[in-house]
Amino acid sequence: MSPLGFSVSGSAAIVFVGLFLAFSTAYTASANGFERVSDATSSVQDETLERQNTALNITTATYDSGNQTLTVEVVNEGATSLAVNATDLVVDNAYRDNFSARHVDGDDATSLWLPGERLHLEVSMSTQPNRVKIVTGPGVAATEVL
Repeated sequence: MSPLGFSVSGSAAIVFVGLFLAFSTAYTASANGFERVSDATSSVQDETLERQNTALNITTATYDSGNQTLTVEVVNEGATSLAVNATDLVVDNAYRDNFSARHVDGDDATSLWLPGERLHLEVSMSTQPNRVKIVTGPGVAATEVL
């Protein structure tokens, strides 16, 4: 075999190995990208279903001027279990997190708000508010005008 024949065969083998490595790298990157897009799509669908299965009903929103306390009671009327810590109270467009009481059906140790249960919130306020809004972790909200 002549040296020229070996050079052509050797360089062809090197080129094919390089193409194989390049293709395998490109395939791995595209497969990972497709998997990430698929996972993200699945997460969005799960979150949408969770929002559709979440429903709230503010049963009580009262202000006691003697104690300067706003009391809000909300019933989870959906099919989704909600996190108490991920439930927010907005009073007259101001976020409130200084609760003097926050419990689910009398249990202040739980962090889970199951369907059919009542969340009780109390906040000290110096003036009577006009509007309260409860926002849950999935983004579902209920508003009550006092």
